[in-house]
Amino acid sequence: MAAPDHLFNLRNHFYLGAFQSAINNSDIPNLPQEDAVERDCLGLSLLVVNEIDDSAATPLQAVKLLALYLSNPDNKESTISSLKEWLADPAIGNNSTLRLIAGIIFMHEEDYNEALKHTNAGGTMELHALNVQIFLKMHRSDYAERQLRVMQQTDEDHTLTQLASAWLNLAVGGSKIQEAYLIFQDLSEKYPMTGLILNGKAVCCMHMGNFDEAETLLLEALNKDAKDPETLANLIVCSLHLGKSSSRYLSQLKLSYPHHILVKRATSAEENFERAIQSVA
Repeated sequence: MAAPDHLFNLRNHFYLGAFQSAINNSDIPNLPQEDAVERDCLGLSLLVVNEIDDSAATPLQAVKLLALYLSNPDNKESTISSLKEWLADPAIGNNSTLRLIAGIIFMHEEDYNEALKHTNAGGTMELHALNVQIFLKMHRSDYAERQLRVMQQTDEDHTLTQLASAWLNLAVGGSKIQEAYLIFQDLSEKYPMTGLILNGKAVCCMHMGNFDEAETLLLEALNKDAKDPETLANLIVCSLHLGKSSSRYLSQLKLSYPHHILVKRATSAEENFERAIQSVA
């Protein structure tokens, strides 16, 4: 008989971006040590990063490294250097949480080959789901589909399997968009409505040409988190299709996330336009 999964609800809230719900429901009594470490890894806000010292378990050290990477771009090189040292350590290098963090960081760096060195072997649903994301970023939906099949064989109803299926359907497009929308709709009926679910439904709507519905969903997501980069980016695209001004959302995105790909592309386009004007002046 399988042991009870004490962290089932906590994980699902985390996967779907319901972080406050995850934190509120994280006080689970009598957890085995391994589950307690995973609980603390999921509940980033439960831990003050400075309180994670060198004696902490490897998964917590890895989470601290990710927090430092995301919060302090100036220390990016030293953070990546530390990560590579840990990965080369035979005692901890194969830890699944450390490999997951490595995949996330190298994916942020757009070094997909390096990310896959550490994630491609899989071993957990989180690693398989990250592989799906990496392959989609590489425009290799065929490899992403193989990873999804592995997830479906392991647990077809797993929340990450459902999310990965929706991501792949969005990438493939066509009639698959409706399937992706139904997955996000199903998740919204089972779990708290989060920015991730709202953005998923909105992107499906935009693909299907329903920009008014997409805008409604995205404004609801914006009310939940006024600085969420994906909500702001999707609102910029949606507003342009509706013929509305997107300057407010673009300004917020530039202010909060100056390295976002949409900001980089907008800045590059503005610079090219300025050069073109000067060349004919």
